[in-house]
Amino acid sequence: MDTTTLVNQARSRLDHAAQRRILKEKYEAKLTFAYSGGMWRAGPELLAVLAVCKQEQQVILDLYQNPVLVEPKELESIVQQRWTEQMNAWLVEYNQIQNQR
Repeated sequence: MDTTTLVNQARSRLDHAAQRRILKEKYEAKLTFAYSGGMWRAGPELLAVLAVCKQEQQVILDLYQNPVLVEPKELESIVQQRWTEQMNAWLVEYNQIQNQR
């Protein structure tokens, strides 16, 4: 292999890593939302907390560790929907990046 080929392969790998990092940041931002006066990030951790809440209203800590009174079932529904939508969209874009490689 000549140096030009090696340089091109190295650049391709760096570009791919940068694209993946940018994609991750993009979708992590889309997973953040406001509800009931608090900021939340949709994800497995929040879904697990909400799944164990049995009361109609519950005080839980938001993304910035502020206590917020929420309706767990309603918030769980919102989180589940946002998580599913964004993860599916992320997968589609990720697969496009993988195919460009």
